[in-house]
Amino acid sequence: MSPYTLSMLMSSLAVGTITTLSSYHWFLAWMGLEINTLAIIPLMTKMHHPRATESATKYFLTQATASALILFSTIMNAWMTGEWTIVNMNHYTSTTILTIALAIKLGVAPFHLWLPDVLQGLNMMTCLILSTWQKLAPMALLILTSHQLNTNLLIMMALMSMVVGGWGGLNQTQMRKIMAYSSIAHLGWMAMIVPFAPNLALLNLLVYIILTSSMFMTLMALNSTSMNKLSTSWLKTPTLAAFTMIVLMALGGLPPTSGFLPKWLILQEMTKQHLNMLSVTMAMSALLSLFFYLRLSYTISMTSPPHISNSNLNWREKNNLQTIPVMIMLSMMMMPMTPALLVMN
Repeated sequence: MSPYTLSMLMSSLAVGTITTLSSYHWFLAWMGLEINTLAIIPLMTKMHHPRATESATKYFLTQATASALILFSTIMNAWMTGEWTIVNMNHYTSTTILTIALAIKLGVAPFHLWLPDVLQGLNMMTCLILSTWQKLAPMALLILTSHQLNTNLLIMMALMSMVVGGWGGLNQTQMRKIMAYSSIAHLGWMAMIVPFAPNLALLNLLVYIILTSSMFMTLMALNSTSMNKLSTSWLKTPTLAAFTMIVLMALGGLPPTSGFLPKWLILQEMTKQHLNMLSVTMAMSALLSLFFYLRLSYTISMTSPPHISNSNLNWREKNNLQTIPVMIMLSMMMMPMTPALLVMN
């Protein structure tokens, strides 16, 4: 792909997200979502492979359906209330349709089936963009309309996402599908806390973006797309493999890593809302995700393939990996923020 074309597409991604984040009118927010969708499709198909074309087609049809539902719900709300502003969604049917549309956009269960298939057909950099940057605009709309959405429906979908994200990743061997189910589980945590504490959902989104970016960058550096390739990473680059284990533990939510911080605060807020059984279910569903993160850590550190020649080992990391240590430090060192966040909450 030409550098000019790539810069134009990346600029369009930024413009679409900024348009949605800064809009007060539903039509402008919808326009930003459409710019985002149309900008990332050429990035998906730049590999010129039938699997990439299939992923781009699935993504386009899913996002077009969600955008149509968003437009339909906002037009219905404007017909009933006479207002197009984002913060005034007062009609029950409109808010229910909007909740479903944003769940489709994000990949929240039971509308999650497109996400693993789409990610499996893309390269790692496009997967990184799709898993992080493309979540910003729908999550912004979800947080802005959090006090008006159908709370019971959102809680049910969030709980389903946690369970599906944990169960779905158990029998996967492809790293892109594992990261897709990890994204589904993390989105379940965000959607669960949005009606009660939107600031915690924003914190969870920030930590999720840091951890997911770190994981995809280490996978790109290790050139690992499956568990088989990941098992040879310790022999090739032991330092980077150790970093990968730290990020996996952070994704699983083990202390003292940064991934423990949002889960702890979210469970604390849920108990304050007297939703004790729901909090227990959320904590138990996190164990499912933790299991396959631990399995990946075991694959990295405890297994080695046969017939590895020491003369072919590469003990030096590449020169273009300067950002990975920074992301690893962010994955570990956000726990000291906890007292300040507790005061803010």
